[in-house]
Amino acid sequence: MQGQNGPTPLRVSVRQAVVAGWTGRDPVARDHHIRELEALGIAAPATTPIFYRVAASRLTTATRLEASGDASSGEVEFVLIRSGGVTYVGVGSDHTDRRVETYSVTVSKQMCDKPIAPVLWPFAEVEGHWDRLVLRSHAVIGGERVLYQEGTLAGMLPPAELIAKGFGGAGMPDGCAMFGGTFAARGGIRPASHFAYELEDPVLGRRIAHAYDVEELPILG
Repeated sequence: MQGQNGPTPLRVSVRQAVVAGWTGRDPVARDHHIRELEALGIAAPATTPIFYRVAASRLTTATRLEASGDASSGEVEFVLIRSGGVTYVGVGSDHTDRRVETYSVTVSKQMCDKPIAPVLWPFAEVEGHWDRLVLRSHAVIGGERVLYQEGTLAGMLPPAELIAKGFGGAGMPDGCAMFGGTFAARGGIRPASHFAYELEDPVLGRRIAHAYDVEELPILG
C-alpha cells in the first residue's frame, strides 16, 4: 500500500472478482461506448451498469499475459478492493477476448487474465477529490506507442453508487475486488503487443502505473 505517509506492506486475499460495465455518468459517452462495441458485433447490455463475475484467480500482477489468438485487448479501469474492513483503490486492465465477446460478454470476461498494479491507495485519501483522478492507458500497436484511453473519474459513476448498485445495502464484502468501468478507446478497440495503464492523482501528486506484454497463442483446428 502507498499511503500519504509512505509505503506499507499490505497483503490482501481476493476471493471474489467483479467487472462492472457501462458505468459512465454521461449517457452520451456511455452510449458511444455501447455503439463502439456493437460495431464489433457485441450486443448492448441488458442493464447499465452491469456486473460480471470472473474467477478471482484471474487477477495477476504479472508483466506478461498470454492470450489465445489476436482478438484480445486491454482496458484501463480503477479497481476497488475491500480487505480487513478497509477499502483501497488501485488500477488494472480488463483484458478481454473480443471475438468471444461477440457471442457472450460473460464468457469473454473469463477468457483472459486481469492484470492489476501491485500498489494500492487507501480510498479515504482520495475520496474527497475522486472526480479529479485520471485513468490513462498507452498501447503499442504496429510498433508505435499511442495514447489509447484517457479521462477523469468524473466520467464514471461514484464509488458509493456503484457499490450500492452492485452489492446492495450490505456493501462490498471483504475479499472482493471490483473493476469500475472504462472509457472509449481513441481510434477504436484494437489489440496491442504492449499495454500500459495508470491512475493519476493530480491533487496529491502521485500515480500508480503498471504494464504488460501480450503474447498471442496459436489457435489450432
